[in-house]
Amino acid sequence: MATLRGPLLVLAGAGTGKTRVVTFRIANLIRNGIDPSRILAVTFTNKAAGEMQERVGDLIRPKRSTKKDKDDSPKPTISTFHSQCVRILRQHARALGFPKKFSIYDRSDQESLARSVLRELRLPGTALRPSDMLTIISGWKNESVLPDQSVYLAGTDREHFAAAAYRRYQAALKIQGAMDFDDLLLQTEILFEEHPEIRDEEASKYDHVLVDEYQDTNGSQYRITRHLTEKHRNFCVVGDDDQSIYAWRGADVTHILNFKNDWPDAKVVYLQDNYRSTAAILEMANRLISYNTVRHDKRLIASRPTGKRPRIEQYKDEITESKSVVAQITHLIDNEHVQPRDVAILFRTNEQPRLFETELRKAKIPYVMLGSQSFFDRKEIRDLIAYLKWIEQPADEVSLLRVINTPPRGLGSKTIKTLVGRAVERGVPVWEVMQDSAAIADLPTVARRGIDHLSEIAMSVRQRADHESLTDAMRTLIERTAYAEEISRTYEKTEEREARMNSLEEMVNAIGAYEDGAAKPDLTGFLSEIALAGREMGNEKDKLAKQNAVWLLTMHAAKGLEFPHVFMVGLEDGILPHSRSVKSGDENDIAEERRLCYVGITRAQEILTLSLALTRRKWGKPRPTTPSRFLYEITGKADNPNKYRKGAKRGGG
Repeated sequence: MATLRGPLLVLAGAGTGKTRVVTFRIANLIRNGIDPSRILAVTFTNKAAGEMQERVGDLIRPKRSTKKDKDDSPKPTISTFHSQCVRILRQHARALGFPKKFSIYDRSDQESLARSVLRELRLPGTALRPSDMLTIISGWKNESVLPDQSVYLAGTDREHFAAAAYRRYQAALKIQGAMDFDDLLLQTEILFEEHPEIRDEEASKYDHVLVDEYQDTNGSQYRITRHLTEKHRNFCVVGDDDQSIYAWRGADVTHILNFKNDWPDAKVVYLQDNYRSTAAILEMANRLISYNTVRHDKRLIASRPTGKRPRIEQYKDEITESKSVVAQITHLIDNEHVQPRDVAILFRTNEQPRLFETELRKAKIPYVMLGSQSFFDRKEIRDLIAYLKWIEQPADEVSLLRVINTPPRGLGSKTIKTLVGRAVERGVPVWEVMQDSAAIADLPTVARRGIDHLSEIAMSVRQRADHESLTDAMRTLIERTAYAEEISRTYEKTEEREARMNSLEEMVNAIGAYEDGAAKPDLTGFLSEIALAGREMGNEKDKLAKQNAVWLLTMHAAKGLEFPHVFMVGLEDGILPHSRSVKSGDENDIAEERRLCYVGITRAQEILTLSLALTRRKWGKPRPTTPSRFLYEITGKADNPNKYRKGAKRGGG
């Protein structure tokens, strides 16, 4: 690359060899006389940093030497943001009041400290959970908000509680000589701003700074790199604004969009030759992303032949969609000799994979889940299944003890210990003791009421299952346990809370789908189906990750990966784009969803299939859907959405 000095922006589109650009630039700098030890390259993951280090080593290693030869020559620093900040803080932490050998708290350590802080504040148990407190504080830290400032930014009661806790939490960290993961960035930023002499010392160690995936930088990372580069101005960033999809965790796409404003003399290089996908796939991707009005103007150019035109398929419902997609995968594997590892099913939300898991299991096709917890492993689903198992078999103590106080109903650990002890003494199940009025007469009134509540739940659900429908029984279970209300009380209005609520809805949909398909649906049959599915796949996920298996992953998790065959499913407004973005009315939110769709499309190397369901179950009842606005855009029919329904290929009826 001819430009060796001064600011440089490399806009590297999907599949254009972005990492190769960074490594070749480092090697070129070294070949042109730059001391390797004066070069700093920063990226986001240890894996990326390791790969970059290895590639640079291969490029600059003398031809006659091998990797086994001892190499004492100076080397560039290639690191993650957090690792580089740890190195800086280890040298200068005392300037901030931390010991040089400060501890770095993981999530478990943080939650333990958070519980102590909340006890000191004497907040009601449901006012603020430790996990919610940490989520709110993490958001503030990613925006460089300090404890004193958080008070003025708090809007909800929970945020006000978190602001009060933030001050104590941060003070406790300092007392214990510790930082959490977010502090590694925030404290480095504070260090540079409060101690210019340290900032200058660190900046003077490097003559060239390179940042990979620049579109993913948050505010602290942006300011830290500015501090390190302002004097020598040899600052090269590589990224793609069209693949900025992490705003929810602090990434700010304006950093790459405004690079020329920050560095007016910067040279801009466009990498648009795509070596991954066919021309037909890239035509669709280019058309879609052009609807984002605030972006660097560029197009991906295919280096491969035209290829097959991507298909858009619409189905009468989500069950038909999942059956058809898995049937197509089965055909590819059985008749076209496609390996399972060459196929990916991409989702927008964590709730979508459930039906596809079921169909893949039926087809005996191995799969691996990435970027999404298996539907059947989620806490909410495990709780609801435990309720059903206990209601179906009251002697099932494992299931009973899982849900006996979930949600809380006055049956605390002391009461549970008493009940279990009495059951052991009598040699009977715990539930039998709980139904003996004499055996529980000495328990606190609130505990006896809790037992009565459990009995009422069991009777109501059993009656619905026997005389009405399993779907009604599941709705009754969620209603009588007040599970949805418990989620609303205990989780902040964040993506986690919404995901948990969606899991409840999906469980209703799951039992409704079973009821529709079974010859004689009953609770035992449903529980057997769930148990067999879990037995077949439950302990195999780690092994499947290294085996020949179909990939099930979210579009966020798919970034950086590629597959010969890609199925993008659920292309409906409310799913992609997500309902939060649709409801917000903010075009920036829709733009990020469009970028996410673009990332999904550009994962496909050869064959791309996009699908949607014309109806989708909501709390067990089919509801009409609206095709994703992105489908209109990629087909050139955004001016008249009605054209789409007439023109798309209809699949599965």
